[in-house]
Amino acid sequence: MHTSTNTDVRRFFDRIADRYDRQIGTCERFLFPGSRQWAVEHARGRVVEIAVGTGLNLPLYPDEVTVVGIELSERMLQLARERVAGQGLADRVELRAGDVQALELPDASADTVVSTFTICTIPDPAAAVREAHRVLRPGGRFVLAEHGPSDNAILRAGMRLAEHGTARFAADHLTRDPVPLLEQAGFRIEAVSRAKAGIAFHVLADRP
Repeated sequence: MHTSTNTDVRRFFDRIADRYDRQIGTCERFLFPGSRQWAVEHARGRVVEIAVGTGLNLPLYPDEVTVVGIELSERMLQLARERVAGQGLADRVELRAGDVQALELPDASADTVVSTFTICTIPDPAAAVREAHRVLRPGGRFVLAEHGPSDNAILRAGMRLAEHGTARFAADHLTRDPVPLLEQAGFRIEAVSRAKAGIAFHVLADRP
């Protein structure tokens, strides 16, 4: 299985950034309806959003939270900045270029970490989850919406076959299960729900 590097991921998302919202929107309508709204509704306090992308989540956050968004792709980040300016969010949203596998943030400095459809593309997702654990305060929450391996054996086999292409050409690993990654990083799983033949994951976890 091809393993992406940061360079691969940055290059891919720089290339597709201008059509990303349209493409992901079509996918989400069919497979993950309401996932972004669900994620932001569980955010509180100081939020770190990993791989913030074009900032699709940013207008959805409750007014009382502040958000630090981290993004590797410069073009995606530029579009997120335009969204922040256009939506009047600059007073409570800060955007930074960075690597979510090595966050330049202090220990125990966040109340919530939000991840929507990012674990699938990060070269070392275990490192990113460990960093999320590090920057959360004790009692802080990790909110994750993601796709993962279907609970239907035939569909799961098809996803594994397709993954050889999606991982190489779209930096998208279709069958990464986020739950073991969270557990291995020391998170306590609060809730897991799955839909669409088990492909759509909603996960709440906390740092004990």
